[in-house]
Parts: sequence; structure tokens; C-alpha cells
Amino acid sequence: MRGFARAGFFALAWSLLLMGYAAAQPANAGCTSSPSAAGTQAWRCDNAITIVAENGARFELKDANRDGHIDSVELSGKALLIEVPKKPGGNRFKVLTPQAIAAVRGTRWAVDVAEAKTSVFVADGRVGVSRRTRGRGVVLGPGEGVDVEATGPLTVKTWGQPRVDALMARLGQ
Repeated sequence: MRGFARAGFFALAWSLLLMGYAAAQPANAGCTSSPSAAGTQAWRCDNAITIVAENGARFELKDANRDGHIDSVELSGKALLIEVPKKPGGNRFKVLTPQAIAAVRGTRWAVDVAEAKTSVFVADGRVGVSRRTRGRGVVLGPGEGVDVEATGPLTVKTWGQPRVDALMARLGQ
């Protein structure tokens, strides 16, 4: 009997923990998801932001200013393709990774997190990229990318077509 009581207690505690975890997760802040090409997931948000997530990407949509619209994404694994419309005086949209912060006002760009590196590529527009912890950032334009690691300079490079194609293929593009 004592074993059943203990099992019931743990089941209740686990249920409460899961309910607390679910309640702690922010709402999708006006975004709906649907399957898209190559096993990716597309999120379309009511503030015209579109996010395409690579199959298996680990990320969380954020509404930091609590206005009901996403304004950032916390990405911890794999890649996202983000399209943010340009709005005069609009707030910056950010992608935060373990290594980097990429911020824009309007553009189309991809962020890829793998092991101890974040890679950012800009298809259109401009993106500011900096280390999450410290230091000076860089600004990327169309066709440019940067690899952000724990140490070393942030070096802006024009990405070769094979690298661009490989990343975009993972994102169903």
C-alpha cells in the first residue's frame, strides 16, 4: 500500500511539474505553425514575421515586451530562416543563441547553431551580429555571413554559393 501511495505522490508531483512547465512557456504570441517543405516547420505571425525552422531545430518564440507579438527567438540548436518586414521606427527583432545575438529592423536571414558555433547569413537587408557575452559587433549585408565562436574575431565573409545552398536546402529553400 505504501508503494502505491508513493507512486501516486510522484505521479501528482510530476503532473504539477509538467503543468507548471507548460504554464511557464510563453504563448506563441500571435504565431501559427504549419509543416512546409523538406520537413521544416513554418511559423507565420500576425506582425508579418515568418520563421522557417529546420527539422529538429530547438527554439523558443519570445514576447519580451508582452505586447502579444513575438520580438525575439531563443535558438539553441539547428537553423532558422527569419523574415522580418521593415517598419519605420519598429523595434528590433533578435535571435539569441548561446554564442551570439543577431538583431534587425527588416530583412531575411538565417541563423544556424551547431556545437560551440553560431553562423549567421543574410539573404536580404542588414543584420547586426555580436557575441552574447561581450565585445564589438559586425553588420552583415546581402550575401555576407559570420561564424561566431567563443573566441577569435568576428570576420565578415561573402559566403560561397555551395555553403549558402547547403544551408538553404536544410531550410527547404
